Parts: sequence; C-alpha cells; structure tokens
Amino acid sequence: MKFMLMMHAPRGTGDWAVMNWSEADLKAHVVFMKNLNLALRQEGSFVSAEGLAMPSEARVVRGRPDGKPEVTDGPFAEAKEFLAGFWIVEVKTPEEAYAIAARASLAPGPGGKPLYIPLEVREVGSAPA
Repeated sequence: MKFMLMMHAPRGTGDWAVMNWSEADLKAHVVFMKNLNLALRQEGSFVSAEGLAMPSEARVVRGRPDGKPEVTDGPFAEAKEFLAGFWIVEVKTPEEAYAIAARASLAPGPGGKPLYIPLEVREVGSAPA
C-alpha cells in the first residue's frame, strides 16, 4: 500500500516561517528531515519526498477551449496554512503510515522544540487495470 503524507505548514502568515528561524534551528530541522528520509530508506518504506516552493510561487492552471492554458495566482491567496512538502511511503498497513507521519510531525522548530506539524495521510489510489 502506498500513502502520501502531506506536511502542512503551521498556521501563520501564509509564508514558510522557517525562513525567519535562526541558522542553527533551520539546520537542525533539515538534518532531522534528512535523517528521517534515511531511516525510511533503511526500513524499506521510502518511495519519495519533496519540499515545495513558497505559496507565492504556486499557480492554478486550467485548460481552455482555445487550447491555451489559463494560469492564475494561487492556490489560496488568503490561506494561512499551506502544503509545505510530502512523502510517498510504501507500507503494509495504514497504521504504519500513521506511525511515520507521527515521526515527521516531531520535526524540530525554534529552540529545538518539536513542531507537532499536522500531516494529512491519504492512500495513493491506482487506476483500474
């Protein structure tokens, strides 16, 4: 079973607040994420993980009858929370995905205190054969 673990940035200004952290705090956060990914690889559940660009760089794209893409700012101009990054993991049970999400939730923030970041966990669907 594959699951997507979506890390939502803590409620704030709509920008990724880590950019205002001290260099030491930011480095500790990145090291935590790298170590988590390494551990997931060693455990055999890691498929992929990526951090995402700032929401101000996001765009919403729709097709139009003339074939040209309609591109607008987005996705949520007034949002205070946003998707900051994700993991794809392959596990045997949903509970294993929940346990991995709980580990990621403990990423350190300012002063090394856990952020308890919420992660949305959703099974990755597959197309019918």
